[in-house]
Amino acid sequence: MNLPEGMVDRFAADHPYPRAFLTVSGAHLYGFPSRDSDVDLRGVHLLPLEEIVGLETGEETVTLMWDHAGVEADAVTHDLAKFCTLLLRRNGYVLEQVMSPLVVATSPVHDELKALVPGLVTSNHAHHYLGFARSQWTLFERSRELKPLLYTFRVLLTGVHLMRTGEVEADLTRLAGEGPSYLPDLIEAKRAAEHGALPADAPGIDRLREDVAALTVRLEGERDRSALPDAPANRRALHELVVRTRLG
Repeated sequence: MNLPEGMVDRFAADHPYPRAFLTVSGAHLYGFPSRDSDVDLRGVHLLPLEEIVGLETGEETVTLMWDHAGVEADAVTHDLAKFCTLLLRRNGYVLEQVMSPLVVATSPVHDELKALVPGLVTSNHAHHYLGFARSQWTLFERSRELKPLLYTFRVLLTGVHLMRTGEVEADLTRLAGEGPSYLPDLIEAKRAAEHGALPADAPGIDRLREDVAALTVRLEGERDRSALPDAPANRRALHELVVRTRLG
């Protein structure tokens, strides 16, 4: 995607550390950005050695938010060691961030991280997607907004795909064929407004609830049948990457 002119320069001017990578997440990655969607930037920064071993330590997480010519920008980066710690947990967010095809900045460290991801995916990542789906469905029931409904379907289908193939796919437009037939229409409706209501011609709440429940059962089944390991296989390789990067 093409970021608004000057957004990356503004980010670089305000961010205190060099970056290993920076990618786009959020609705743009998920395949249903609206005209007024904000831009979510996610990545990894590299703390200098003196801010790791000294008494004055650097920021493990840097968060920046600003309005860029009417577009809200939200950037979060973690230090490499913290990000790798998150990769060793059942955290689908960081898998999606490192594997995002919407790359703003990259490096050899990013390449190594991506190469290690297949050996970091576990069957326990299903818990992340099941939990996220529950929270988004609850939000949808309360707000009746289209966005949390699409997030519900997106995370369930991403989880199903991950359990079945071991591959990270966060774009709902690529997964919609595995879901209810009305998903493409909902995705198209979402493009009109970031916080728009459920369209009048959308399926009723009972049908939506049944379809979400069915996908939840499907994800649980894929988890139980998955050939993925229970624990990350590339833990040692990830440790060695952090050490090599730290020592330069």
